[in-house]
Order: sequence, then structure tokens, then C-alpha cells
Amino acid sequence: MAIKKRQKTLSHGRPPISKPKERMTSQRSRTIIRTHHRLHKEHASAVKNGDTKLAASVAKAIEENGGLEVYQAASKQGQSKDRGGDSSKVLVDWLRGANILERPKGKSDGDDGGSVLQCLEVGALSTNNEISKYPKRIEMTRIDLNSQGAGIKKQNFMERPLPTSASERFDIISLSLVLNYVPDPSQRGEMLKRITKFLRHTDTNQKINASVLPALFLVLPLPCVENSRYLDEPLLLRIMTNLGFKLTTEKKTPKLCYYLFSLTGTSNSAKTTKKKVRDGPAMNNFCVIVD
Repeated sequence: MAIKKRQKTLSHGRPPISKPKERMTSQRSRTIIRTHHRLHKEHASAVKNGDTKLAASVAKAIEENGGLEVYQAASKQGQSKDRGGDSSKVLVDWLRGANILERPKGKSDGDDGGSVLQCLEVGALSTNNEISKYPKRIEMTRIDLNSQGAGIKKQNFMERPLPTSASERFDIISLSLVLNYVPDPSQRGEMLKRITKFLRHTDTNQKINASVLPALFLVLPLPCVENSRYLDEPLLLRIMTNLGFKLTTEKKTPKLCYYLFSLTGTSNSAKTTKKKVRDGPAMNNFCVIVD
């Protein structure tokens, strides 16, 4: 008898982070991460189809591959400074380019005399990344589903209480390699919609750079937009425009795509369904549904 499909929760997505117990080679960490992702996709598919036997078999394979502990170590290792894994470096460069962040001579912490900006980092991995080096300019709020580090609050963004005042909103929200971990396409759309409720309105702080802020820093694996049957960059940008965002700048590397969106506040109720935009034998099925 087929098992009734259950709605997957966000906690099934992004795993907790632990410190690597040993130094891994980049090749080993990539292999561990890719294998873990492949097995989790197979497990999700088995659960969706009600195949408990296959789901149990894949779950066993995940544990034999090292489980979450080894995956966490590989993920953390990939973020190490010498491997250029800190995505917030790109955000800092863009904020500097917009004259929002400066590093005046003799001031190492980026205190340029401007107003203090509030930044929410969803899925935070570290309290020592590049964006954290400006304590007098940017006040960081860091959350993660399974935080194990001091300075990072264990919290599900989708369950975070909605702001009731301007002081509870943010000038910048960082969503780096988080959206792709959300297990359900509709939940991804809900997350993007929810982001708009946490960003500060442009008229609440006259000192901020309104041409860029309030801003969403969005980072996705490149295949999510370059090799998906259901999402390409034009569709992603259309979704963001419908939600009230304007693309400020973007960057692509062989593995990642980085976007900085400013919130204009001009949104509409347009929906986005799961529809093929292209097809190919080696493409993935990543998509975003906005109801």
C-alpha cells in the first residue's frame, strides 16, 4: 500500500555545520559533498514515491558515506579562507562599490561614520567571515537551522516572528546557498516572499544608499539557473521582479552565481508554476514556485 506523501519541512534541507576534524583535500571534500547531495536526492525521490525499502537503502548508503558529520566537515572545509569559499567577500566588494562600505585609512573595522546597517545572515556558517569585519558599520544577526557555533542562533527563518516595527527589519539579508537546500519548490517561493517582509522600507533610514538598499544577497549553485529544466536566469529575474526586487549587480563563477537585488516595494501577485523552459538529458529539476 502506497504511503501518503508528507510535506517536507525546511529542516530536511540544509544540514547542521560542524568543524572539520581533519584537513581535507579539495578533491575529497568535493567528492563527499557531491555524493551526499546525490544520495539525498535519491532518498527524497524514494520517500515521495512511497518506496520505503529504497528509502531505507539510500539512508544506509548516506551513513556509510560518512553521514552528516563528514558532510558537515567537507562543507565547512570548502568555506575556508585559502580556498576562497567565503561568499560574503563578494557582498562586501559590491557594498564598497556602492560606497556603502569604506575602509578609511587608519580604521581597520570599516567605521566610516555612517549609520549602522542591520544585516540578517540566513544559514550562517561563521562569525568571522568578511561581512563580519565591519562591526561599527554593520550589525550582524546570524541564524541557521542547526547552528552549533556561538554567535549563530539556531532558528528556522520560516518560523522567525514577522517584524512589527522598523527596528526589527534589516537593510541587508544574505541568502547564500540556502534557497537550494529548501526541499520543496513552493517553499522556496514562500521563502523569497517572506524575505520582503523582513527588509527595511527605503524611507525609514535616509542615510542609507537607497539605490542599493534594502538589499537581498542571493547565492545559488550555478547549475540551478544554468542547467535546470524549470529555471533559467530570465525566469529567476522575472520572479524577483514580481516580488518587488530589482537586480543591482550579478556575478558568475564556474560553480556559483551571485546576485544583489534591491527591494523597490513595487510587487504584483503574479504566480510562477512549474513549467519547462528547456530540456536535456543531463539537466536537473531545480525550480521555484510562487503561489
